[in-house]
Amino acid sequence: MAEPLFDEECEATKGCGEYDADLNCLMAYASRGHRVLLAGLLGEIDLYPGQERVLGALWDNGPQSQNALAKIVGIDVSTMTKTLQRLERSGFVSRRPDLANRRISIVEITPRGHALRPEVDRILTEMHRRMTRGLTEEQTEELTSLLGVVRGNLCREAGAGPAADHALDAARPG
Repeated sequence: MAEPLFDEECEATKGCGEYDADLNCLMAYASRGHRVLLAGLLGEIDLYPGQERVLGALWDNGPQSQNALAKIVGIDVSTMTKTLQRLERSGFVSRRPDLANRRISIVEITPRGHALRPEVDRILTEMHRRMTRGLTEEQTEELTSLLGVVRGNLCREAGAGPAADHALDAARPG
């Protein structure tokens, strides 16, 4: 007999009933399970899901305006504001007015935020390892490719422009 896809006790996989093996349900299960696991691992270093993406954008691109950072990460500005408030309270980022336009806030990583990079890298590596357990390297590459196609389809179906971006942001971790 085949091993069940999900542990019956896993809260991240409950809710679809007879449609448990349906693609919609499996995507929801995978997304929810990813978020639960990521939240647990990031919680070990006082981060929430989505914050690692903001820190990554700053590590990769240097100081950014809040608006530019929201575009890089792919979330709306109000979600970015809340995320930055949490990161700032934790001492991982700081904001300062732009010298050329004082209405714009420039976000930069603090020394405490820079010190998190090895831990975030470790957690993301661990997430990858756990997500792909039981898959070959080729299967992992294929899954990555397929999910890229699905993401593109969903973005196109949601439509283009700010209204669609906002609708997709509502579903994103922040």
